[in-house]
Amino acid sequence: MENLALLWGIMGPGVAGAVFGAGWWFWVDAVVCSSVQVSFLHYLPGIFASLAALMFNAVNKDEIGNDYYSPYGDDSEWRVKLWLFVAYVVSFVCLAGSVGISAFSSPLARL
Repeated sequence: MENLALLWGIMGPGVAGAVFGAGWWFWVDAVVCSSVQVSFLHYLPGIFASLAALMFNAVNKDEIGNDYYSPYGDDSEWRVKLWLFVAYVVSFVCLAGSVGISAFSSPLARL
């Protein structure tokens, strides 16, 4: 079981990046090959979700613990936690926005 955790720690970010890239690849391929015009509003959840992913990756895991050392001499752990909170809020707003856009632009919403 320890080997699986070690392997996931090594391979996990690569798998996550591959899934993320494949998602964007499928989206762009569907938009390019489709005969239906897609408005820019449909792009916004994906763009902001990508921004949230960059926000998550900007934080080092060592900066969250109780023994965090700041070279500036202040207790700046709350800034890291606030940054992660904002990243979570952005990602959940993107999820809700994409569901809302899908619900209101579906053919069933016009009935």
